[in-house]
Amino acid sequence: MRLENRTFDELQVGDTAELRRLITQDDLIVFAAASGNYNTLHLPGFDTDGDGTPEEMAPGMFTASLIAGVLGSILPGPGTLYRNQTLSFLERAHAGEELLARVTVVDKETNGLITLRTEVIRCNDDAMIVNGEAQVMAPMRKYTAEDVHIPGLLVQRHRHFEALIAQATPLPALITAVVCPVTAETLNGALLAADDSIITPILIGDAARIRAAAETIGRDLTGIEIIDEPTDTGAARIACQLAREGRANAVMKGHLHTDDLLRAMVDRDTGLRSGRRFTHVFVMDVPGEPEPLLVTDAAINIAPDLKTKMDITQNAIELAASLGLEPRAGILSAVETVNPDIQSSVDAALLSKMAERGQIKGGAVDGPLAMDNAVDMGAARTKGLKGDVAGRANILVVPGIDAGNMLAKQLSYISHAEAAGLVVGAQVPVILNSRSDGAMSRLASAAVAAIHHFRQQKKG
Repeated sequence: MRLENRTFDELQVGDTAELRRLITQDDLIVFAAASGNYNTLHLPGFDTDGDGTPEEMAPGMFTASLIAGVLGSILPGPGTLYRNQTLSFLERAHAGEELLARVTVVDKETNGLITLRTEVIRCNDDAMIVNGEAQVMAPMRKYTAEDVHIPGLLVQRHRHFEALIAQATPLPALITAVVCPVTAETLNGALLAADDSIITPILIGDAARIRAAAETIGRDLTGIEIIDEPTDTGAARIACQLAREGRANAVMKGHLHTDDLLRAMVDRDTGLRSGRRFTHVFVMDVPGEPEPLLVTDAAINIAPDLKTKMDITQNAIELAASLGLEPRAGILSAVETVNPDIQSSVDAALLSKMAERGQIKGGAVDGPLAMDNAVDMGAARTKGLKGDVAGRANILVVPGIDAGNMLAKQLSYISHAEAAGLVVGAQVPVILNSRSDGAMSRLASAAVAAIHHFRQQKKG
């Protein structure tokens, strides 16, 4: 950004400048954090007046601050100091509306004082939102600044998960066999999803421990079915039985080892095999990203061969489509060209060709891609990569569990992402959360399972 001021001597009565700004929900959050004004009228998602619609109204001083933006950046520009400002708030602006802030010089005094008419107008209907008058000390010295860079702000909110939960809530509650919800965290995750009518839980495990966990979090289990089974392996087998009989449409992992749950699910006689490999998908809400990002497989298949990677890719594409995304699968490697000494690059090229020939369906597939040119359009262009996926991948198929686990945890702990975990490829979706997952991750995992189940059912 280039900045150049207008000195007192350069300014003339009638000089004017303006700035346009689209108000976003993030603007409201940033202003609340900076000012300490947490009036829910001005925050996304709150219905303060009870009319059924969130107000998401821009605070008056936020709207007025756009005037200061024109004064400090354009007219007079850098070096300007406020002396006085009058304001009249005539209308209210809301998130999603574009505003125009304008200042006009109306008087000059010999001591360097400038008087300007100030106004903020809503662009779509020309309504006057704020008007008033400012007195400022104009800069006396000419100043120009080249390449002014202000660090960007990233709001750590998880709008994609909020949208998925909103999608899942109107659907019929997904009857879910919850295996060993014997700790406060695992039980509370299931009950939170039940509170939002996303699932109807059947609690399977040591009944005494389940009730003790409920007491710990102050929850009443009246009306919720509990199947008493003291062993983890027994509870996992019962969950599979309920799913096979159609009494449950999903399985949720509680406080047991993942291997114990999967062992019951892959049993040839009593498990939940569907003919396709079980694969795990992290659906990640990464702040600042335009859509959810799917990472697979980071939890089940340790060193997948080409055939397994086919199922990993196909399962992820189908899940992405269920969530309303346009599936674009980037097959990751250390390089973006095929190197016979790097097996992941060879597998990636083969998967890309298989998709081209219709052996993987429902989405675009490209590889090998390095991480940078999979998700960043600038990096993809630098490497001369074209197509629907390079720079725009929303599915990242990793070479193995090491890379997948590292990638998912880096996104969670460095990029502040929330992760929903789901096992696909079984007869029913399996909600697989980590013990460290918070309430949002657990709720989003249930929402992803519900959306995927009902979309697949409708598709079938």
